[in-house]
Amino acid sequence: MLQSFNPKNAGIQVFVKDRLYPRHEARVSVFDSSVQGGDAVWEGLRVYHGKIMCLSHHLRRLRESAKALHFSDIPPEEFVRSAIRQTLAANGMTHDTHIRLTLTRGEKVTSGMDPRLNQAGSCLIVLAEWKPVVYDNSSGIRAITGSVLRNSPRFLDSKIHHNNLLNNILAKIQANVAGMDVALMLDERGFAAEFNDTNVCMIRGEKLLTPHAVACLPGITRGLVLDLATRAGLEASEADISLTELYNADAVFATGTMGELTPVVELDGRTIPSQECAAFGRLQAVFREATMQLAEEV
Repeated sequence: MLQSFNPKNAGIQVFVKDRLYPRHEARVSVFDSSVQGGDAVWEGLRVYHGKIMCLSHHLRRLRESAKALHFSDIPPEEFVRSAIRQTLAANGMTHDTHIRLTLTRGEKVTSGMDPRLNQAGSCLIVLAEWKPVVYDNSSGIRAITGSVLRNSPRFLDSKIHHNNLLNNILAKIQANVAGMDVALMLDERGFAAEFNDTNVCMIRGEKLLTPHAVACLPGITRGLVLDLATRAGLEASEADISLTELYNADAVFATGTMGELTPVVELDGRTIPSQECAAFGRLQAVFREATMQLAEEV
């Protein structure tokens, strides 16, 4: 599914480092660590009626990811919240808005990998766009299993929400070439890890399963779904999930800020009856209610 340009975003204001800039002026230095080596962390936020879903969880993960990468300069939470407030106010955004929140290690004094070259402090970027959920959750999406594996903690811990996304991009390229919406990425043992851009869950009977957070990001929407499952009458747990189990599931769906809960209707040529699954319908209804209950003031 290819996103299209929204003309409403042509004149947006973007927060970079310490102030707002018009879209065409918003940029970072060629010496910024994000340019030099993808050395940055990020979060995706969704705005509902002036509030942001699970904002505290996202800001905590941003800090923890930066700490894991040993950033020497992590801005206080109030600075980040203020930058978000300024950005939304400048753009008049209260709904149907997605925010890409990025924290880079900052500008280097000369090119190189050594973090000691980053002596200008970190760089916060708040990019808010008019963007409703990306996937059509009524028609669902089609997926293939990609050949690119998701990293295990032995290589690069997926619990760090970092900007080094080449694994995921290569998997997305495979999906594009195959004419599919997303690629399912496996772990090094051959079990499902996550889609190239979202987490994966399945329902069989009255049980909801999602992969252990070993080779996948323990996504915030994923965690919320696990918490909300009981409200929908489902037993929820983490498990090693094989492709055969996914092929024969009553429902397979993606979870993430960009698409909320998106039914998968085809995987590797196998039809998945996700939209016909009553349990998935109940879960979607419970999730829609929770978006209002769990959205937070900035």
